[in-house]
Amino acid sequence: MSKEIIYTVKAPKPVGPYSQAIAAPTNGKMVFLSGQIAIDPTTGQVLSDADVQTQTKQVFENLKAVLAEANAGWADVVKTTVFLADMNDFAAMNQVYAEYFDTYAPSRACVEVARLPKDVLVEIDCIAIVA
Repeated sequence: MSKEIIYTVKAPKPVGPYSQAIAAPTNGKMVFLSGQIAIDPTTGQVLSDADVQTQTKQVFENLKAVLAEANAGWADVVKTTVFLADMNDFAAMNQVYAEYFDTYAPSRACVEVARLPKDVLVEIDCIAIVA
């Protein structure tokens, strides 16, 4: 089984030893997107002072860029994991999340964590299957 590294300059560079996404062959190909946080890819700046909704929107724009590079879209996403610094932000994050998955909702896990990279409020990863 060969896997393909997915990388785009339209999303932030990884800040550690991981890829933006990995595609693995199936009947289509499975694409495993690494967690994205609220980094503006044009400036490289973390939106650390932004609220959870603004950060979630940036996370989704980053995920969208990586999905596009893998020839995938929201309808191809089969699983997401949401990491929140504070579960009290769940409703606000979920409001933005629903804008991206309004008719097709993948399976999802959401957990509160002690701390996220760069002290952001939210991180999301996902898995997509591309035909």
